[in-house]
Amino acid sequence: MSPRIARSPRRSTAVAAVLATALAAGLITVSATSSASAAEIRVHDIQGGTRLSPLAGEQVKDVPGTVTGVRSYGARGFWLQDTAPDDDPATSEGVFVHTGSAAPTVKPGDVVRVSGTVTEYVPGGADSGNQSVTQITEPAVTVASSGGAVPKPRRIDAEAVPSAYTPKGDPADGGSINGLPLRPEAYALDFYESLEGMNVSVGSSRVVGATDPYHELWITVKPDEHPSERGGTLYGSYEAQNGGRLQIQSLTPVAEKPFPKADVGDVLSGTTEGPLDFNRFGGYTLAARTLGEVTGKGLARERTRRQAADELAVATYNVENLDPKDPQEKFDALGQAVVDNLASPDVLALEEIQDDNGATDDGTVSAEATLKKFTAAIAQAGGPAYEWRSIDPEDKKDGGEPGGNIRQVFLFNPERVAFKDRPGGDATTPTDVVRSRGKAALTLSPGRIDPTDEAWEDSRKPLAGEFVFRGRTVFVIANHFGSKGGDESLVSHHQPPARSSEEQRHLQAASVNAFVKKVLKAQKDADVVVLGDINDFEFSATTRILTDGGALTAAVKSLPRAERYSYVYQGNSQVLDQILTSPGVGRFAYDSVHINAEFARQNSDHDPQVLRFRP
Repeated sequence: MSPRIARSPRRSTAVAAVLATALAAGLITVSATSSASAAEIRVHDIQGGTRLSPLAGEQVKDVPGTVTGVRSYGARGFWLQDTAPDDDPATSEGVFVHTGSAAPTVKPGDVVRVSGTVTEYVPGGADSGNQSVTQITEPAVTVASSGGAVPKPRRIDAEAVPSAYTPKGDPADGGSINGLPLRPEAYALDFYESLEGMNVSVGSSRVVGATDPYHELWITVKPDEHPSERGGTLYGSYEAQNGGRLQIQSLTPVAEKPFPKADVGDVLSGTTEGPLDFNRFGGYTLAARTLGEVTGKGLARERTRRQAADELAVATYNVENLDPKDPQEKFDALGQAVVDNLASPDVLALEEIQDDNGATDDGTVSAEATLKKFTAAIAQAGGPAYEWRSIDPEDKKDGGEPGGNIRQVFLFNPERVAFKDRPGGDATTPTDVVRSRGKAALTLSPGRIDPTDEAWEDSRKPLAGEFVFRGRTVFVIANHFGSKGGDESLVSHHQPPARSSEEQRHLQAASVNAFVKKVLKAQKDADVVVLGDINDFEFSATTRILTDGGALTAAVKSLPRAERYSYVYQGNSQVLDQILTSPGVGRFAYDSVHINAEFARQNSDHDPQVLRFRP
């Protein structure tokens, strides 16, 4: 137990028990039988020296402070900061006052006294693993004066944020850091927690996560922390969480002032100031009362080179729930990107192709209308007349958006490659490998790999096919592994966070790896390309299982570290989409073509990947 908590006689074991029970529900609103004396309660007493308030569940009276920010939408309320801080850097001087459904009536600079119940709120609920937000609920607010200045902000910059990200969780507390004494001088997460609810500011900072549809962006206050070559921050290992990242939102409603559009590498210039919040989707967030201006740096969308006549170009692209109901503009933009940015690859594996009526849940599983519309858009943009091969899934058996029936699809340019059709493949019949005339061959092409195995339950099944290029057979396996949904975030109170979704991906990787080994057993020098949205990092156990026994090589590792990413999540540029090759492929050229993930305007949230080699 923290010495700072131990100093408070008000934290009884009974209150601790109430806190633990209420935390399990995600929202603590239990009133204790005792009230803390107004004469002795300040904000830092409420916050305490750990992540959980020593006064949770208690009634407090006339807590003094100055309003530093007001939120009139979403979780309504205001932030209160004490202007008479204690001498303990671990105890925050700010706290959120939640006004429930009522819009707050105070303004920044108001000097107030607040009475109410101290609670701990877990955004997303206890099952999310998120840290909790200390707050005062059911408040009674007395305004003593108005029109004053807000407390001077605490500057967050490279020097202030520790290089170490987080302490390890307490094994005796299930791996949680909730009960550990805060050490803001040692750990980035402790530093941010010690400022929870306080007025903070950042100076001009590089954008590392583009403006999203929810009117938020990510900056870094540590410009030298794992930079990518295009202005982002790389997530290169489970120990490189990048503590300089901070989410930025605005307290000004968008209807009153539009949120700025920013791409990765742009700069949020000037001073951005406001309370430090914690939310479900971003963790620590600067809720800006004053928002800086975006200075654009003109990041360009990349274009890969065209393949040589004797090179086979194979690509993968997650087109984000594409269906015929999407605007024609999306089809046109995706088609133009295939032609201009991907240089019309010979084989293109698509992920997230939805059925012919999208999310409408009426049993439709065909995606013919989707694919006709997409291939027409490619041709209209000057690309080849792609043909396609796919297998319709069983209704609602492959996960994804309910009713959408997403699946993988092969597009191929018949002027450059031939598809070796071996009929009989359907949603539940597995393809296999045989040896024919001294070479490996699929029993079904296109065919699905292990579609009824538990590894693929409620998930997209791999699609395998045989292609022929200049007389040489190439086996291509298109994948879309299980998502990371359900994993705890990097700011979880469990450290390290639980990554429960990995279990299924490990089974999926083992299934694909075993199938590739079957091909190589039948033909040692077979050219096998495994590609798609693997939903896991190049350093992950999923990738290690895929490459087990030397069956495959993760081609993205051929790139310089600063170029290894296909997705940007919470300001971390990371690998999710991959292409892996068998030893027979030999030398290749690899390109992660950055056209979406770094931009506020996206046609998909993923960047496509291209591999070129000579079979």
